Amino acid sequence: MIKVLIADDEPLARARIKRLLSTNEGYTVVGEASNGEQAIELCKCLQPDLVMLDINMPKLTGLEVAAELKQFSIPPAVMFLTAHAEHALTAFELAVDGYLVKPVSEQALTKAMAQLSKLNRTQVSPLENNYISYQLAGVLRRINVDDVICCIAEQKYTRVLFFKGEALIEQSLKQLEQTYPLQLLRIHRNTLVNSQHIVSLNNSLTGGHTVIMKQFEEPLAVSRRELKNVKAAMGK
Repeated sequence: MIKVLIADDEPLARARIKRLLSTNEGYTVVGEASNGEQAIELCKCLQPDLVMLDINMPKLTGLEVAAELKQFSIPPAVMFLTAHAEHALTAFELAVDGYLVKPVSEQALTKAMAQLSKLNRTQVSPLENNYISYQLAGVLRRINVDDVICCIAEQKYTRVLFFKGEALIEQSLKQLEQTYPLQLLRIHRNTLVNSQHIVSLNNSLTGGHTVIMKQFEEPLAVSRRELKNVKAAMGK
């Protein structure tokens, strides 16, 4: 079930979107906001998967809200609602996940939601703005690379562990290492770690080395080949 927050200063507009969404069992409206500041606060409390966001709102515009939401460690997907089509370029620049022109028709909403549901792991790729993207319940989600603890290769996928959960992506360790060289450090052929979150480097019981990561209890093996680079990253 995809959790939706509707943010629009017009009560009738919110009611219309809520009514249209009620015909789809895959979505549930968890909250409504009448201005930009309230939208941000509700996103922090309710953690919706998708925000239906009007652009022209008091206190903070939808564009300002979308920019703020992108700073969340796990931002929600954003779909703009507006009567002004000239904002389409700005919406594209903000990398939002959908754009609907008012008055929103049932057909247009259905099509936009279908596009969200068509997202799959083959379409998910690291973004240029320091985020790794992945799909959850048909909605595109993003992880700030600074919140990543480690990345572990698992057959065809890479498991990304971060402070609030984990995700599977199709990017290889090599691709991630090349895309985020300042944050992600290789410690083993099947493991990258965020060098900012290394707590300690220890001798393992088998005679090798392991690292302990912040907010992650399991020691991670360091290969002999990568030991020198790990020590250098830690200033040893």
